[in-house]
Amino acid sequence: MRPAHVALAALVAAVWGVNFVVIEIGLDHFPPLLFSALRFLVAALPAVFFVGRPKVAWKWVLGVGLALGVAKFGLLFTGMSLGAPAGLSSLVLQIQAVFTALFAFLALGERPGRVQLVGMGVALAGIGVAALDEASSGGASGSFVGFALLIAAAVCWGVSNVLTRKAAPPDALNFMVWVSTVPVLPLLALSLLVEGPERDLAALRSLDATGIGVVVYVAWITTVFGFGAWGWLLRRHPASSVAPFSLLVPVFGMSSAALFLGESVTPLRWGAAALLVGGVALASLNIRRRRPTPPATVPVSVPVTAPMPTSVPTSVPVPASAPMAGEPRPKERA
Repeated sequence: MRPAHVALAALVAAVWGVNFVVIEIGLDHFPPLLFSALRFLVAALPAVFFVGRPKVAWKWVLGVGLALGVAKFGLLFTGMSLGAPAGLSSLVLQIQAVFTALFAFLALGERPGRVQLVGMGVALAGIGVAALDEASSGGASGSFVGFALLIAAAVCWGVSNVLTRKAAPPDALNFMVWVSTVPVLPLLALSLLVEGPERDLAALRSLDATGIGVVVYVAWITTVFGFGAWGWLLRRHPASSVAPFSLLVPVFGMSSAALFLGESVTPLRWGAAALLVGGVALASLNIRRRRPTPPATVPVSVPVTAPMPTSVPTSVPVPASAPMAGEPRPKERA
């Protein structure tokens, strides 16, 4: 990947890391499914009227919209509302990198190289260390259901990454805006069924500046910009090369959670962050085996004293060990 593309992937990771803190704040104002529906509603309107028609088949818009919008974010918001803290959520969700690489291998035939596998292993070891620290410090107090929902959200994110790669949208912003139109009605319907109309109406009636701010951030910054840039990267690079950058999300997520929510960041967790950064650095390398160099040949000009047929070349490659033109040849024995 080019340095500019690496920087863009890291910026998206930072935006998504801070997003977990914003979600935590937003869940104090909205039920999770309603919050997710508002996220995509604001992301889609009014942008959908200015980006033009979708530039990919509708099946890809619907597929990514359902996998990413309804499944991934519906599960994530619900899991966090059930007690999974922001730092832990930003950590567990990064298992999606493994699912993305697995699904990309099965569906697209993208086989990660040895260095990439080692880098992903190092980064996942960092996730394991951070998870151990979270549990030992009592931070992993979220319910088992909430933790399981985070794992399921990671699976759905992996599916959406591969679908985006398969769709290969020529305009990432156009694609993300249209994808954002898909989850709105399904999430609103689920919210009315699961959370109830009374709870939804109470949240909307008590809407304040903070509630508006968190919706704008999760809609425009993390959804339109974040996933638009992510899809742009997936179109230009293998999914197994782009996905490991999401392992930087817990670094920004845990740091911002410590800064804004008061979650503790121990030395052990900083060590886990170092493993994550090192693993992503290795996984982003694109090392290919060099092909063996063919035997050297020297183009030798053949003197032409008479017109030659057009089908006969005037120069031919010969092995380097052959005598050059004009060089005396060994005398033949009588």
